[in-house]
Amino acid sequence: MNVDMFNGFFKGKRVLVTGHTGFKGSWLSIWLHELGAEVIGVGLDPYTEKDNYVLSGIGKKIKADLRADIRDGEKMKAIFREYQPEIVFHLAAQPLVRLSYEIPVETYETNVMGSINVMEAVRVTDAVRVVVMITTDKCYDNKEQMRGYKEDDPFGGYDPYSSSKGACEIAIQSWRRSFFNPEDYGKKHHVSLASVRAGNVIGGGDWAKDRIVPDCIRALEAGKPIEIRSPKAVRPWEHVLEPLSGYMLLAQKMWEHPTEYCEGWNFGPEQDSISTVWEVATELVNNFGKGELRDISDSNALHEANLLMLNIDKAKSRLGWKPTLNSKQTIALVADWYKKYQEEDVYGLCVKEIEKFLN
Repeated sequence: MNVDMFNGFFKGKRVLVTGHTGFKGSWLSIWLHELGAEVIGVGLDPYTEKDNYVLSGIGKKIKADLRADIRDGEKMKAIFREYQPEIVFHLAAQPLVRLSYEIPVETYETNVMGSINVMEAVRVTDAVRVVVMITTDKCYDNKEQMRGYKEDDPFGGYDPYSSSKGACEIAIQSWRRSFFNPEDYGKKHHVSLASVRAGNVIGGGDWAKDRIVPDCIRALEAGKPIEIRSPKAVRPWEHVLEPLSGYMLLAQKMWEHPTEYCEGWNFGPEQDSISTVWEVATELVNNFGKGELRDISDSNALHEANLLMLNIDKAKSRLGWKPTLNSKQTIALVADWYKKYQEEDVYGLCVKEIEKFLN
């Protein structure tokens, strides 16, 4: 199957993916493996036995399937020294807003210090040429404004998760200026370092708590009503393959032009694909042909943003990247995985979805 939009760029390259056992990391690892990359996965145990990582068996296919906590800086350095990656995609994180209220310190340790540990491991590894640090659209100081956030908008965050990602972005900026400065490229270092921010990423094989798609699927499979916590919250929803295609395209551009692309980038949907939580759940129910929605919004609930949008003009104009799916196509592709995962070979299902996405 032809899933290569990068003209063979990744074939034979040593690519380290942190968080490869997670939702986005598993999809990225599958795609990179199909492209012929030597994938070194570094992550914690998967969240459930139904995770995409488990059902696809990607851990058995890649070059190395390692268990390590990014909070362990010495362990990170040891892994980098042993495997000498050329390209690094850093996805490992504590990714949940509501959980961050329960474990704020661990959220900061993972998202800020964990990311710093990865960059420090890069500093002691001569082989590394390209580093793509994945943060989130929630790294911006959200004023609930109608226009989408641009890459040079200020960082911030209300809840511990969002603020930890804002702090992470500031750390990435500092390490780029201090240790991976483009002006010193070829003299003091050979590393191109960028950070990337995606919208609310959805797709097959995600079973995390407090995310709309897994919540919907669990309710549908149990024959229970789907309880919607924040029905009017507006998010930039996108299929997992949309930002991953952007991250990989960016890595290729950084390899070819190391000093031109080492900065922050947004990879979100088009404005007409931005919709409410209720609309996403309704479309999922329509795709499954069954299900009932129940509004359980609570005025005393933990604070979560109501409105968040990304401006993607920069990625469009400078990378030539743009989203390929509208909101209906996105939900249809998501539903497709959850309808088929119990009957089909999941690795093959993922590859077919990558091909469908590219075509």
